[in-house]
Amino acid sequence: MYAEERRRQIASLTAVEGRVNVTELANRFDVTAETIRRDLAVLDREGVVHRVHGGAVASQSFQTTEFSLDARFRSAPTAKSAIARAALRFLPEPHRGLFLDSGSTIGTLADLIAEQPNAGQWSIVTNSLPISLNLANKGLREVQLLGGSVRAITQAVVGDTALRTLALMRADVAFIGTNALTLDHGLSTADAQEAAIKSAMVTNAHKVVVLCDSTKLGTDYLVSFASINDIDVLITDSSAPESYLANLREREVEVIIADD
Repeated sequence: MYAEERRRQIASLTAVEGRVNVTELANRFDVTAETIRRDLAVLDREGVVHRVHGGAVASQSFQTTEFSLDARFRSAPTAKSAIARAALRFLPEPHRGLFLDSGSTIGTLADLIAEQPNAGQWSIVTNSLPISLNLANKGLREVQLLGGSVRAITQAVVGDTALRTLALMRADVAFIGTNALTLDHGLSTADAQEAAIKSAMVTNAHKVVVLCDSTKLGTDYLVSFASINDIDVLITDSSAPESYLANLREREVEVIIADD
């Protein structure tokens, strides 16, 4: 596991559990206590956690840092692959419509969708430039890329034109990625324009399936685009804290643990 991914998981665990212990973290990640102390020092400088004697406690600040699409694909790749595979069971019947947003896990799902025998029979709407090109290059003809401005860092199409188009559309299933998920703030991301597109997809879909690896649970980004009550299904990986998932189930969210 890369240091960046380990730190993201530590940040998520701290946010979910409130407090973490150096010794327990060292055992969990099979590294030395000194490595964990360095991780906590980095996260403390970034404002993600607060160092305390023997460990760290959660920070209440909202994150605004964005990572490039390439960096997102490199983070938790095994978990994202397993989550994407688990999402296939929620594909609608052929000749139905689905929304794919611009998340990196959604991009992994798009690769798998293209491999399905009846892939060309779904009407797919996306605001992701890479996903639309990938699906088109693989021969899928019913792919619509929303019009608007392209954000360089995520290669996602955003803006009023895309929102006006989405307002006229309905989909059987929306597959949505998120930068963060908490029980109070819901699903959140760093950019208001991308949040608006995600929110419109959630609003205009019959079923909302969220693909979220465990490193994002318990963390908060600046802009919330959906509440927990807007989610029908959450697919995550086996590292997700069970207590957190139990809270989601109590709110009638179907929780799927992907087998990695």
